[in-house]
Amino acid sequence: MPLLALPAVFMRGGTSRAVMFHRRDLPDRAEWDPIFLAAMGSPDPNGRQLDGMGGGVSSLSKVCVLAPSTREDADVDYTFAQVQIREAAVDYRGNCGNMSSAVGPFAVDEGLVHPNGDTATVRIFNTNTSRIIRAQFPLTDGRAATEGSLAIPGVAGTGAPVRLDFLAPGGATTGRLLPTGRIVDRLEVAGHGPIEASLVDAANACVFVRATDLGLRGDELPDALEARPGVLDLMQRVRRAASVAMAIAPDEDAAGKINGVPFVGCVAGPMDATTLSGASIRADDVDLTVRFLSSGQPHRALPLTASLCTAVAARITGTLANQVLGRGASGALRLGMPSGVLTVDADVGREGGGQWVARSGAFYRTARRLFDGRIYVPR
Repeated sequence: MPLLALPAVFMRGGTSRAVMFHRRDLPDRAEWDPIFLAAMGSPDPNGRQLDGMGGGVSSLSKVCVLAPSTREDADVDYTFAQVQIREAAVDYRGNCGNMSSAVGPFAVDEGLVHPNGDTATVRIFNTNTSRIIRAQFPLTDGRAATEGSLAIPGVAGTGAPVRLDFLAPGGATTGRLLPTGRIVDRLEVAGHGPIEASLVDAANACVFVRATDLGLRGDELPDALEARPGVLDLMQRVRRAASVAMAIAPDEDAAGKINGVPFVGCVAGPMDATTLSGASIRADDVDLTVRFLSSGQPHRALPLTASLCTAVAARITGTLANQVLGRGASGALRLGMPSGVLTVDADVGREGGGQWVARSGAFYRTARRLFDGRIYVPR
């Protein structure tokens, strides 16, 4: 039987890559999963996705679907799909901040929006989280500019800046910025016992634990973490316990089947560190050191939505991220991570009744179209 051919665009957004589809070119939503799995080359017990477009790590196994929006406050609707690598599973529970940076350029270049002038502003409605993201980026001859001087950790070279503003990001997954109502929770972790954690939901739900409580320094690179399967297993058990506490899953068995949210991250104070490229990071150049798991794998940079959540958590007095924050940290926060230093700005404060509120979060990325054409999958 001939393969099914679908129009598609392959793009890099920040430190991720994804296959981008127009909603009009896809069948009914119930038929998406097998198409996305085949497009990425999943499931692959070898973890390489050689029979598809995936790259064997979570940041390279993604799909984005776009369509014109019918909302008055948005220009395009954007649905994100995290495709698992070794399993036949697709997760729609969270958003990808890195790929969000490719959505605006895609929308302009594909004619979904028609900006005037030298700069585009695209209002994006993320259907996964029901939140608005505003993307601003320069244009060249009416198309998204790609050449520029912005360098981002983990991506070689430079590109045109894409500013992303996540508006009112609190409660994107659970409906509440602090899903349990507490700054610090004491989770009962199977096979380990109690461990302190901060459960915060901004852009995506995250659970933060101290690196030292996991037996880590906090500056370990992904290969070093993968060499310690006991630590990764403990982080996954923390994630499952947090999922139940945040009411994302009814029990830990169900939580084990949810691969996306919550992200689990370990935090530590500023420290000297070495990046994946062998470059050095000085403690004076960071406000917080953080490492994340994404779909069970140590992330080689940081999930961008989790970075935003980290910045929000660090601005809430008393959270574990706030407790290890470097002295004098003000304004945009500098997060030390495996690929370098990522700067994230978060507007957080107290409003009526003393409740913590995340008003917005912002950062800069670069994005680039890599190729377009048709992608072939089994019917």
